[in-house]
Amino acid sequence: MDGRTTVCGVIANPVAHSMSPVLQNLYAQRTGVNLAYVPFKVEPDMLQDMIRGAYAMNILGLNVTVPFKSQVMPFLKEIDETAEDIGAVNTLIRIDGGYKGYNSDVPGITRVIQEEGYEVDGRDCIVIGAGGAAHAACYALMKLGARHIYVLNRTQARSDELEHWMNSLAGRKIIMSLPLDAWDWIPGDGYLAVQTTSVGMTPNVGRAAIEDPEFYKKIRCAIDCIYTPTETKFMQNVKAAGGKAVNGLRMLLYQGIVSYEIWNPGVKVSEETVLEAEQAIMEMLGQ
Repeated sequence: MDGRTTVCGVIANPVAHSMSPVLQNLYAQRTGVNLAYVPFKVEPDMLQDMIRGAYAMNILGLNVTVPFKSQVMPFLKEIDETAEDIGAVNTLIRIDGGYKGYNSDVPGITRVIQEEGYEVDGRDCIVIGAGGAAHAACYALMKLGARHIYVLNRTQARSDELEHWMNSLAGRKIIMSLPLDAWDWIPGDGYLAVQTTSVGMTPNVGRAAIEDPEFYKKIRCAIDCIYTPTETKFMQNVKAAGGKAVNGLRMLLYQGIVSYEIWNPGVKVSEETVLEAEQAIMEMLGQ
């Protein structure tokens, strides 16, 4: 570090658990960028002051996580179209007069889909859950050309909200909301499925949002947004039914890499560095 070091960071509450400082500083080291990334714990009633202070101190960029992804939006100078559509921001970059907000969740999940070779265009898909990750998943699938997306959620009122929101954006009925136990209303098989709930996450392993083996016969390929354990019960069920499934670790990594590349235009994180970051996370998780 020297007088030319650029500062970025993550704002959250709590923030001590964040793995972003380890990852972002690794990316800076491997790409030769003079950048330091630090955690900032922010109290909810101090968010606007924090954004103003960060701008005053010439902080280049910030990641934004729970509970501030939507709360930060009124304090931004500009918001990217995807983030505006999603209604959540997780990456800020300093521009003239303030910060511009982006959402890297969508390109993160998009990159996983593409790198796994999962075809989406014209395909019917299933999304389990209706929270923030489900919004990003549905938006990514819509942009990739999905024909229909069945959203299964324990609380149908929440998935109904997601249905209304996505159908309004798409200008057609792309989302169909169903309660979890109505999965058998979904016709046929060969689906791409994205599991976005926390069911099955460490330490509550050995569980899946839907347990019936018949459901998994509908799925040809899947992504579980959970990355610990490395193989969830959902993934095991998909594989037992003859499908392919991956966990959410790469999605987590790509979200951060998208942020890093927004802050450093023209700089690309290599696949070798991605593998190194993946190993670093596994070590931090004790896996």
